[in-house]
Amino acid sequence: MHVLVNGVRLFFDVEGAKLVPDGPAMRERPTLILLHGGPGFDHSIYKPAYSALAGDAQIIYLDHRGNGRSEDGPRESWTLAEWGDDVRAFCDALGIAKPIVLGASFGGMVALAYATRHPDHPSKLVLISTEAAGGTHRERRVALFEKFGGPEVGALARRRFLETDGHLDQTSIEAWRRLAFPVYTRSPRDPDIARRAISRRDVLHWFTRPGGESNSFDMFGDLHLIQCPTLVLGGEDDPMHPIESQADIAAALPAHLVRFERFADCGHAVIPDAPDRAMAVIGEFVRS
Repeated sequence: MHVLVNGVRLFFDVEGAKLVPDGPAMRERPTLILLHGGPGFDHSIYKPAYSALAGDAQIIYLDHRGNGRSEDGPRESWTLAEWGDDVRAFCDALGIAKPIVLGASFGGMVALAYATRHPDHPSKLVLISTEAAGGTHRERRVALFEKFGGPEVGALARRRFLETDGHLDQTSIEAWRRLAFPVYTRSPRDPDIARRAISRRDVLHWFTRPGGESNSFDMFGDLHLIQCPTLVLGGEDDPMHPIESQADIAAALPAHLVRFERFADCGHAVIPDAPDRAMAVIGEFVRS
């Protein structure tokens, strides 16, 4: 399905009902909006794992502008501010009030942009394996990629994070996908997930271009604006967004609102390595 949001048709999919029978009445369930990683992927990377939450909430999978099945819009609009504003405008277009918004990796950056720019809108946030400022903990990333991937992957990470300011040319992207992607998680990922995903590399090139937002954004000065309960999850062995990035976010958020969960022996995005525990934690947070 598509809906016009800020001049761009965004694709979304829905799993589960908003209203469910409950004795003599219809009970309203919370709406959980999932913001996928990337940039350059689509919502399909969340399927079928996040279907486990459909018993607690109506799930809406959203493709960011320039990603997946959504329209591009002008490249100049491929910014965290615009992606964050799109979430608010998407909710307005569909009449969604007080959503729970979950973002992993790049999706977590979009969730933070949305929540800091529209702090009175979300009811809760879930942030997984993400960061609030670009280019942090670079040495730690290189060390973890080398630890889990060996010298060749370590050298590739060193070029990406320490020598090219995060910029990826086409050759580097191909090498990264082939050599570094398998190191993101401790357990092998289902290869069909990557085969199903729609890959939009133009938006990744734009975000990571020299001088691009990937390494220049910094939302730490605005995290105090967030007004809703926030669950932060991270893997102790995540080489892409080390656990220190999650700890930094948790420390900068209002202390009475934040819950920080660390996952031992887990890499990026947590769910691939610890699906049962991660889904239990997220489900409890959604229900609470």
